[in-house]
Amino acid sequence: MITFDSLKNSIDAIVIGTSAGGVEALSVLIPAFPVNLRASIFIVIHLPRERPSLLVEIFSSKCALSVCEAQDKEPVQPGTVYFAPPNYHLLLDKGPQLALSVDDPVNFSRPSIDVLFESAADVYGKRLLGVILTGGNEDGAYGLESIHHAGGITMVQQPESAQVPFMPASALKRKAADFVLPLPQIADLFRTLNGGEKK
Repeated sequence: MITFDSLKNSIDAIVIGTSAGGVEALSVLIPAFPVNLRASIFIVIHLPRERPSLLVEIFSSKCALSVCEAQDKEPVQPGTVYFAPPNYHLLLDKGPQLALSVDDPVNFSRPSIDVLFESAADVYGKRLLGVILTGGNEDGAYGLESIHHAGGITMVQQPESAQVPFMPASALKRKAADFVLPLPQIADLFRTLNGGEKK
């Protein structure tokens, strides 16, 4: 049986995908990241394309780590939270470094959770933790399956505890979740992370 304690020290990156209800869910999870976390965190939340994102302003004061909007070709830094900018897909590339794309929407979404998760699985493999939270479409289900097949750890918010359960329920249909938990328990696990050696 997989236990989180046996895996948590091997995590180099965390990808999180969410949509409707996501700001509220992230407000529970982001403060749980410990100050000594070495993993890099990449987050896609579906936002209106025509509006500037306020996510960095919202979450910087709630997080012990550096919080920023992803920039194209930027080298990935440990212990940093990256948000996908509105109307751009966020991908991980060799290096690792960030990449932004204006390719067609996936699951009616740009940024797409699937696009981020698939690219992160290619770069990080078994050193990746993927998390699907509340949301109203199927984006992220295929990407989480990609992380599972690459040997990474997969986690889904318990649908009954989600503000909008459709996205986590869609992910669970693919039977690729190692852990299905309500938000407070996901936050508790995040608090135990160090992603490697402490600073």
